[in-house]
Amino acid sequence: MGIAIRLLFLPLMAVAFCGYGVCGRSHFHKKLPRGVGRHRGGGKEGSVVSSPAVPPADDGTRPVAPQPPTGTMPSDPATPVQPAEPCVFDVRAYGAVGDGTTDDTQAFREAWRAACASDSAVLLVPSDGTFTITTTTFSGPCKPGLVFQVDGVLMPPDGPDCWPPSDNRRQWVVFSNLDVFSLRGAGTIEGNGEGWWNLPCKPHRGPNGSTLRGPCDSPTLLRFFMSRNLVVEGLRVENSPEFHFRFDGCSDVRVDGLYISSPANSPNTDGIHVENTERVGIYNSRISNGDDCISIGTGSYDVDIQNITCGPGHGISIGSLGVHNSQACVANVTVRNAVIRNSDNGLRIKTWQGGMGAVSGITFDTVAMENVRNCIIVDQYYCLDKRCMNQSTAVHVTDVSYANVRGSYDARSAPIHFACSDTVPCTNITMSEVELLPFSGELVDDPFCWSAYGMQQTPTIPPITCLQEGLPEALLDNPDLKCR
Repeated sequence: MGIAIRLLFLPLMAVAFCGYGVCGRSHFHKKLPRGVGRHRGGGKEGSVVSSPAVPPADDGTRPVAPQPPTGTMPSDPATPVQPAEPCVFDVRAYGAVGDGTTDDTQAFREAWRAACASDSAVLLVPSDGTFTITTTTFSGPCKPGLVFQVDGVLMPPDGPDCWPPSDNRRQWVVFSNLDVFSLRGAGTIEGNGEGWWNLPCKPHRGPNGSTLRGPCDSPTLLRFFMSRNLVVEGLRVENSPEFHFRFDGCSDVRVDGLYISSPANSPNTDGIHVENTERVGIYNSRISNGDDCISIGTGSYDVDIQNITCGPGHGISIGSLGVHNSQACVANVTVRNAVIRNSDNGLRIKTWQGGMGAVSGITFDTVAMENVRNCIIVDQYYCLDKRCMNQSTAVHVTDVSYANVRGSYDARSAPIHFACSDTVPCTNITMSEVELLPFSGELVDDPFCWSAYGMQQTPTIPPITCLQEGLPEALLDNPDLKCR
């Protein structure tokens, strides 16, 4: 009799524990280092598995299924193992309507609270709905292994006129203070950004070369703050009011298989921005927007970018750094197997005059360019309005390698531009197998160098004869150039 009673109460206890969730047993653990895994198809367990990197689709569709790129990351994040029967918290079970007009914010918050408290839970945004929520912070700590699964459409209110007056206008969805968390799905996160782009504050490109005014305080679509062991994969994210993704104060991040899209004239719509974050991998994604495809801000270390297609937009940028005489430090960034098309810039490092600190250990390897203006650019005189004063300090740019960078450039500008500080020159720039030809028109064979030190390891097209040899004495024992 006692056994029968206990058996009767077991399912009731499971329901009470998970609320509206549907549960099963599951667990999580750290992933094996990249390139090492269980052998598939025979052989010894634990042997090396090598999978070829697969570039994203180039037809405007969702990228191909994520594949592990070649090479290594300093450290892979901990990621949930796919449970056989996860504890699923469908937002509709908490009152979400999903008709595209109803405010479903409260239902999402309640579903989050329940999922956050459950082991290996999945908060599900179902595929048959369009869900609107206002500014929300989904905060932890939560039980590890939590998944936010977007299979339908998730979006904010339609533009600034519909934004609740009491809501923060600088961010929409924030994931904060989480460990072992995934945002994934086969759905779409729609930013409804057009109304924000047209606000009368900031210049941006208009049709036929005209200049229009742009956004004031516009929200970042998706922000991750003070979190670690994160995975973001498989989603389509489009038309953000400002940055599509922003990672602040995070560590051990993997971004894989995203399709990010906004119009070429949408201002400040960076695809992925990383700041004060370390051990980041960004893979197998296609990004087209009106600003930087990927931007790396200060405090970023050990960033690995592979198999990315960018364009249109402003290319892959480190910076801007050192604004308002601040210290900025970025180190160990690798960009490999990338394609950049129809962009204002290709591979760019940009710093303000008057800053301090250093950008070091940067590798650009195997990058294809197509009709790119300013294919390779280091600009230590970055300024938004041309009225910046000359200053005697700068963020030091050093140990930058360009290898196997090939393709075509927009002949309106020289394809290679190194504008470095008089007092803090760029040092140890190396060029190998760089071949850049005009997309149309005549060859521009006059790269620009100013206070730039380095060497050609192989002949380049166009020839780069303006790099100086050695190391300037002004940089020796300069305390303003130290980081960490």
